[in-house]
Amino acid sequence: VMVWLRRCTHYLFIVVVAVNSTLLTINAGDYIFYTDWAWTSYTVFSISQTLMLVVGATYYLTFTGVPGTATYYALIMTVYTWVAKGAWFALGYPYDFIVTPVWLPSAMLLDLAYWATKRNKHSLILFGGVLVGMSLPLFNMVNLITVADPLETAFKYPRPTLPPYMTPIEPQVGKFYNSPVALGAGAGAVLSVTMAALGVKLNTWTYRWMAA
Repeated sequence: VMVWLRRCTHYLFIVVVAVNSTLLTINAGDYIFYTDWAWTSYTVFSISQTLMLVVGATYYLTFTGVPGTATYYALIMTVYTWVAKGAWFALGYPYDFIVTPVWLPSAMLLDLAYWATKRNKHSLILFGGVLVGMSLPLFNMVNLITVADPLETAFKYPRPTLPPYMTPIEPQVGKFYNSPVALGAGAGAVLSVTMAALGVKLNTWTYRWMAA
C-alpha cells in the first residue's frame, strides 16, 4: 500500500507541474498579450517555463534514476500543450500560432548532464540547471520565429472581448533592455539551479513523508 501511495504522490506532482507548464505556455502564446508587451512577456514566460520544466523534470528524473526521463517529461508537457491549444479552434484562434517542442532540447541537456556525471545529483543540479536555464530562452526564440507574426495575427483575428488585465497598452519594446534572450538566459541559469535543487529535494521529502 505504501509503495502504491508513494507512486501516486509522485505521479500527481508530475501531472500538476505539467498542467501548470501548459497554462504558462498558452499565456505566452496569446498574441494580444505578446503584441502589447513584446520582449517583456517573452523574457518573463521564458524564465517561468524554464523553472517549471527544470523542477518537474529533475523531480521525475531523480525519482526514476533513468537518464532520458527528463526528455519524456518534456514530451508530456508538449503533448498537453498541443491538446489544450487544439481547443483554440472553438475560440476562433489560428492553430498555426502554436508552441513548437522547445522544452525537448533543454530536457535532453538535463538528461545528458545526469548521464555524463554517472547520475550524480549535485552535478545534475549545477550543470543541468545552468544548461536548461541558458538554453530554453534560445529555443523559445526559435519558437517565435516559426509561428505567425503576432502583429499580423492580432489584426487578422481580433478578439471581440478582453478582460481588464488584458486591455491593450502602448507596446513596451526595447525600453528596458536590448537582448531578451540574454536576459532570460542569465536569469534562468541562476534560478534554474535553485529549482533543480528543489526538484531533487522534493523527491527526498516525498519519500520521507510517505515513510512516516
